[in-house]
Amino acid sequence: MTPAAMAALHTACFTTPRPWSACELTGIMGTPGVFLSESAFGFALGRVVVDEAELLTLAVSPAHRRHGTGRALLAAFEAEARAEGARTAFLEVSADNAAALALYESSDYRQTGQRPGYYTGPDGTRIDALIYAKSLD
Repeated sequence: MTPAAMAALHTACFTTPRPWSACELTGIMGTPGVFLSESAFGFALGRVVVDEAELLTLAVSPAHRRHGTGRALLAAFEAEARAEGARTAFLEVSADNAAALALYESSDYRQTGQRPGYYTGPDGTRIDALIYAKSLD
C-alpha cells in the first residue's frame, strides 16, 4: 500500500486523532524499527524499540469493518513485533473509539494509563487517550 493510499484510508477512518498525511506516513515509515502489516482493506503500522512494540495506527476501510480485518492486522502486528524481539506491545487509543476498545480488550490488551484531554476532536472537544499494553511472551 502506498503512503498516498494509506493516507486516504486513514482520512476515511479517523477524525480523532486527526488523520496522517502521505508525507507524515512516509516519514514514519522511514524511521528505524517501523514496520507495516497490510491487507486489501487496511493496514497496521508498528514500531519496535529494544523489547517493546508500539502499535502506531491501525486502519480498516469503513466498508469492510466487522469482518475480521482489524483482528487479523492486529495479529500480524503482534507476530512481526515478536519476530523483532518485542516482549510487550503498547498502543494508545481515543477514549471515544468504542470499536477499537472492543477489539483491543478482546485481544487481551489491558489499560495501563490515561492521558486526560490528550486529543482534540473536530468540534474542539478534549478527549482522553487511553494507554493499553499486552505481554507478547
